[in-house]
Amino acid sequence: MKNYLEYDDYIGTVNYSAEDDIFYGKIEGINDLVLFEGESVSELKKGFKESVDDYLETCKELGKEPNKVYKGVFNVRVPSNIHKKLSLIASKNGLKLNELVKKTFNYLVENENKVLN
Repeated sequence: MKNYLEYDDYIGTVNYSAEDDIFYGKIEGINDLVLFEGESVSELKKGFKESVDDYLETCKELGKEPNKVYKGVFNVRVPSNIHKKLSLIASKNGLKLNELVKKTFNYLVENENKVLN
């Protein structure tokens, strides 16, 4: 099930407010909070595309980088038994734990649909 929108290498979340009877979302992976909405799916899609285009144009005018910078460093918390098993798998294969995790993440990125569907 796809609960997001894609446009020009950007992803937008998709939500629904029963109280307001409106679809809404935000653009992910950018340096600012940019929201969009619509009373129908087609309006939501249109609002998302317009928001992306407007945001990119504004960033261009301001000389600002629109995309969030990812440093490549983050903490992952797993149960201790999983941590142990991963460490042992890495050792058996002559890898550091970080190398094993990178290989695993690369596999996930290349096989997202197989792994998560």
